[in-house]
Amino acid sequence: MRIRSITCFVHPRWPISELVLGKAGTFARHARHAFTQGGYPVQTVRLATPPFPEFLTPQDYAQAAARIEVLAHSEGFEYVALGPTLTSIPESYPIIPDLLAHSGDLFLSGHLTTPHREVSLPAVRACAEVIHQAARLEENGFANLRFAALANVPPWAPFFPAAYHHGKTPAFALALEAADLAVSAFTGAPTLQSAQEALIQAVETHAKTLQNIGQQLADAYQMQFKGLDFTLAPFPEPEISLGNALEQLGLPAFGLSGSLAAAAFLTDTLDRAVYQRTGFNGIMLPLLEDSTLAQRGAQGVLSITDLLMYSAVCGTGLDTLPLPGDTSVEQLSAVLLDLAALSLRLDKPLTARLMPIPGKTAGEQTGFDFEFFANSRVLALPAEPLTGPFAGDETFSLFPRQTAE
Repeated sequence: MRIRSITCFVHPRWPISELVLGKAGTFARHARHAFTQGGYPVQTVRLATPPFPEFLTPQDYAQAAARIEVLAHSEGFEYVALGPTLTSIPESYPIIPDLLAHSGDLFLSGHLTTPHREVSLPAVRACAEVIHQAARLEENGFANLRFAALANVPPWAPFFPAAYHHGKTPAFALALEAADLAVSAFTGAPTLQSAQEALIQAVETHAKTLQNIGQQLADAYQMQFKGLDFTLAPFPEPEISLGNALEQLGLPAFGLSGSLAAAAFLTDTLDRAVYQRTGFNGIMLPLLEDSTLAQRGAQGVLSITDLLMYSAVCGTGLDTLPLPGDTSVEQLSAVLLDLAALSLRLDKPLTARLMPIPGKTAGEQTGFDFEFFANSRVLALPAEPLTGPFAGDETFSLFPRQTAE
């Protein structure tokens, strides 16, 4: 297991306070050293701000983004997230493709839902337009790796692109690359109970050490330690594959019947572990970042509909899904609408990171040359343009289902 990211949450002010970013950089360097010395390799340190429309005016968006990125890099931060656009400021959405085009290390996101448990149809369409435009910024639609549509996602989730801050008090959290814990716990387990117990013990053992180090750092630097996100993020190797872990429970192939139960079982196991939580704390099923998922997608066993269904019992939503290059804004909107509705109805955070690949059609092989991706095949998108009221500009509320006492 390793730390995918030590994510620092900072309000950079405007004009930007170099002192604030300098303190964050000093903390990040010490934190990287402390966790590494504690036995946990740190892949990256990252900086996340509050939603950029909250502290910037439209005329400052481009200048501020460039300035924050330069100062953050000088302090050792590999990546920067400027937080999500806001449904209350619709003019903040169209700037995203331009910001992505002028940086390879800047991450952004956009809310699909309001703070009042509402789905915003204009925001759904705006996020779809961002994805559609961003697909043409880089080869293979790669710029969409740095944008996610958010549904019901709170602050202080340490995984990018979803990460964003709230308030001015600096904070930090850990995004963990821990799929290997599930692979180890489930491989050869004779029963579901023994598999569950092994994973809970592993998570709690690591969490105790990580929390102790984190709290010491928080006390030393007067930063809030928000906690751990044990979303069991994978890496494109079999021993760090969530798909592999789930198949160790007895699935012939992840995507076939029984997969929903396996995903629910794994997330329920994480729910039983005791540790300080922030973010998603489910399982992450990014098709292109997981060697087993990529293989099942290429075989036609795993579909977009499957992955959305599994998000009902686990996970972070739809992540790194390769789509046909001619996917329209209207088709993307339909998918994002389903995701937003699912998140509010189930009262859980979900994200969508969709990657239309120009020139590719469903079933064609992807051609990424990126160490964090396993190539697969472009997925078919079962979506057509919405009509009637769903094609309008309303905002509508959705509440969790009420059950009888």
